[in-house]
Amino acid sequence: MVPIGTSTPQETVCVFDTTLRDGEQAAGVCFSAEDKLAIARQLAESGVDVIEAGFPASSSAEREAVAQVAGQVRGARICALARAVADDVAAAGEALRAAQASRIHVFISSSEVQLDHQLHKSRSQVRARVTAMVQAARQWTDDVEFSPMDATRADPDFVVELARAAVSAGARTINLPDTVGAALPERVAALVRRVREALAGVEGVCISFHGQDDLGLATANALAAVAAGARQLEVAVNGIGERAGNTAFEEVALALRVHGEALGVRTRLELEGIWRLSRLVAERSGIPLPPNKAIVGANAFRHASGIHQDGVLKHRPTYEVLDPAWIGHPEGTQIVLGKLSGRSGFCARAAQLGFHLEGDDLDRAFARFQELAGRRTTVEDRELRALCREAVAGSGGGHAPARQRPPGYSLDL
Repeated sequence: MVPIGTSTPQETVCVFDTTLRDGEQAAGVCFSAEDKLAIARQLAESGVDVIEAGFPASSSAEREAVAQVAGQVRGARICALARAVADDVAAAGEALRAAQASRIHVFISSSEVQLDHQLHKSRSQVRARVTAMVQAARQWTDDVEFSPMDATRADPDFVVELARAAVSAGARTINLPDTVGAALPERVAALVRRVREALAGVEGVCISFHGQDDLGLATANALAAVAAGARQLEVAVNGIGERAGNTAFEEVALALRVHGEALGVRTRLELEGIWRLSRLVAERSGIPLPPNKAIVGANAFRHASGIHQDGVLKHRPTYEVLDPAWIGHPEGTQIVLGKLSGRSGFCARAAQLGFHLEGDDLDRAFARFQELAGRRTTVEDRELRALCREAVAGSGGGHAPARQRPPGYSLDL
């Protein structure tokens, strides 16, 4: 781990996945132990550094599920959540006994609104509780993370005070949560810098960020945190989680793939498993993916506009910043024929189906296609074949061999 205050040409950002804990807090989601094991194994295969497997104190079934993940999943550190309460810490420690590498994540409220209206404790009481519970967690594991919940709405001086208390008690990861997803990137960056500077003399401490997506800013806030020096990001696959969800695993992974060099960071992730992982979580959570979901939505690499189709057929990066192969996308770039499609997309798909149309044949076929597309959301292959045959038959010609399509493209509808 790189000590705070130092810099290397490209530092590693630790990816902490909370799909199985905060992700499960999404309304209507209930992962079985089998679900947790299946997801955790794919997370580990994808190079995730830390898997937060659950909140053992919440129920006996949850304790058992976390224990199964801890005992059977290798290749990632297994983490359990605990309030700053002795019984919670003990439950987490017990559940993690069989882990090859473990972490206990201790949290307590830090904002005035939560201290006054929910926790009903003074700042001094909270500070004392942080010290005692981090010390208690250290009896179970040498890797303790501390989160001052609602940090982005708290007094920054108090957040620093709690961070110092946690580090003095033995925590080595200080996570700064935007618990209600209310912060702007500038505030997140300022808080990360403030805590980093306060802990600059301490060896081996990692600053982390956990974002919720209530205002749709979670990924932007995560990147702002990294730019300010955070070296752990807490994410959930497909962005599932409490209310509007968490920072999306796939968005952070690909944003750091595209912008990592500029930010001076990298991850240990194996991106090729993201598509499969996303589908697994959607299936087990019961939360379907919106078609326009970044990275993993059905439309993420589909092009319907004629201008875009023409561009990607000539050179894919004209309208795609990501290579679908990076995430293991099974089909890659797709041309979807509809009323906005132009001749390039039409010709490419016709050629894929075996029709090499030119001159009057092309004019007739394309005119018929436009007429049909005006009444359809998409034009299916069977319809496209029929109108191409009609156009060729109308000229008395046969159909010629198709032109070779550009490599690396799937034009299946």
